[in-house]
Amino acid sequence: MNHKSRQQQVIKAFEDFLSTPLETLLQRHLNTQTSAALTLFHDVAANVPAYKAFLAEREINPATIQTLEEFQKLPAIAKQNYILRYPLADLCRNGQLQACDMIAASSGSSGKPTFWPRFFTDELQIATRFEQIFHDSFYADTRRTLAVICFTLGTWVGGMFTTNCCRYLASKGYPITVITPGNNKEEILRVVQELGSAFEQVVLLGYPPFLKDVIDTGIARGVEWQQYQIKLVMAGEVFSEEWRSLVAQRVGLQNPCYDFASLYGTADAGVLGNETPLSICIRRFLAENPDAARALFGESRLPTLVQYDPCSRFFEVQDGGLLFSGDNGIPLVRYDILDTGGIISYDAMLQFLAEWGFNPLENLRSDTQQSPRGIHQLPFVYVFGRSNFTVSYFGANIYPENVTVGLEQPGIQEWVTGKFVLQVKEDADKNRFLSVVVELGAGVEGSEDQRVAIASSILSQLLRLNSEFANYVPAEYQTPQVTLAPMGDAEYFPVGVKHRYTRK
Repeated sequence: MNHKSRQQQVIKAFEDFLSTPLETLLQRHLNTQTSAALTLFHDVAANVPAYKAFLAEREINPATIQTLEEFQKLPAIAKQNYILRYPLADLCRNGQLQACDMIAASSGSSGKPTFWPRFFTDELQIATRFEQIFHDSFYADTRRTLAVICFTLGTWVGGMFTTNCCRYLASKGYPITVITPGNNKEEILRVVQELGSAFEQVVLLGYPPFLKDVIDTGIARGVEWQQYQIKLVMAGEVFSEEWRSLVAQRVGLQNPCYDFASLYGTADAGVLGNETPLSICIRRFLAENPDAARALFGESRLPTLVQYDPCSRFFEVQDGGLLFSGDNGIPLVRYDILDTGGIISYDAMLQFLAEWGFNPLENLRSDTQQSPRGIHQLPFVYVFGRSNFTVSYFGANIYPENVTVGLEQPGIQEWVTGKFVLQVKEDADKNRFLSVVVELGAGVEGSEDQRVAIASSILSQLLRLNSEFANYVPAEYQTPQVTLAPMGDAEYFPVGVKHRYTRK
C-alpha cells in the first residue's frame, strides 16, 4: 500500500467511525445478507502469504469455498499450526509488516512473547466495543468522565489498546479525558483523589483483582470512593457475581448492571465481546439460579457471558471450544484460541429465560428511571477460559509448566514427587491468591522451612519464565501460598487417578 492510499484508508475509516451512530454500528448484522466471515476468508486467502501456504499445504482451493457450510469445514488455525510456523511478515497482508503501525506482545507458556501487529483501523472496530460500554452502561455521552487506565503499560496489549480506544471516543465527541497511571497503585490513588472531583464520574479500567486491591487500599487510607461515582471496566478473567456485589458495595455503587463491564479480550485480536447491561442482568439471574445456569451452560461453574458483533468477530463452536474469525494486523480465520465455551442467539437466550420465568428486559426497565440503554439484538458468547489447563491471575495466564520447573530445582526435587495442583482462590475478603498444593515424596514429613523454600523456588521460576506474570501481578500478590500434602493425599493426589495439575 502506498503512502497516499494508506492515508486515504485512515481518513475514510476515521470519518466513518466519527460519523456513524453507535446504534447503526450495532445493527449492521441484522441488515447484512452476506457473511462477513466468508468475505474475510476470500480476502485473506488472496492476500496473506502465510494463509495461502496453509491452504496450499492442505490442497484447499479457496475458489471452492462459496457457502457458510463450506467455510465451517475449513481447518482451524491456532498458534502452533499457524502463528508460530510462519515469519511474522507473512502473517500480515501482502507480507508487509510495515503496513501495521503498532506491535503488542503476549506471553505464552514458555514466557517467550508472541508479537501481534495491528494498524490504526483495527483499533477503530475495537473502539466500538468501548463505545458500547461508555455510552450504554456509563452514559458517558452526557457526563464528564475521567478514564483511568490501570492495565499494564508497555508492549503488553491491554494498556495501550485501551488508552487508544478511549481517546478515539473523545475524538467522537464524548466528554472523556484519559490518564494512564498503568498498574502503579500509588499513582492511581493520587490521580483519583487529585482529579476525580473535577469530573462527574471516574472509570477505572484494569484486571479485576488488581482493581479490588486498589479499592481496598484506598478504603484503608480513607479514600471516599462514593464521591467519585466510580465505574469499572475489567478484562482478563472470570469473577463471581458475589465479587461484583462486594466491590459495588465498597465503592457505593447501586446498579451493578450499569456500573460494571467486563471485556472478553485477547492479545491475538483485541476485544472479542463485552458485557452489556443485558448480559450482566442475565448472569446475575443465573448466579442466583444454578439449576438454570447448568441447563444453559452444561456446567456447574458460571462462565463469563458477553455479547458480540458477528460483523466484527464471527464465532463458531467446535468440540466444545470456541473458534473466531476477525480482521486484524494478522487476520484470523477460524482461529482456535483454546477457550472452551459456546454461543447463544439473542432470541434463544430470551426464550430460555422465559421458560425459567425471567424477563431481563423488564428487569432492566424497572432498574432504570428512564428507557434503558444496552439492549441490542446481538448474540451471546460464554467463555469458561483456556482449555489447556492454564489459570488466569491478574490477567496473566499461568501455566502448569512454569510451576513444574520450580519443583525441579536442586534441593527441591528431593522432597517432592513433581505433582501439584495449581488454583486461584479467594480469601474471606474476596482477595485472590495463587494456591499451589504440592505432593511430598515418600517418607518426607514436610517442614515450614521446606514449604517456604518451595514457594520461593516456584516464584523465582514464574518470574523468570512468565513475562505476563512478572509484569501484570503486583509484587505483594506474586508469592504463591504453598500447601504440602502427603503422597497419595485423597483430596489432591488420589492414587490410580489421572492427575490434573489445575483446578478452576
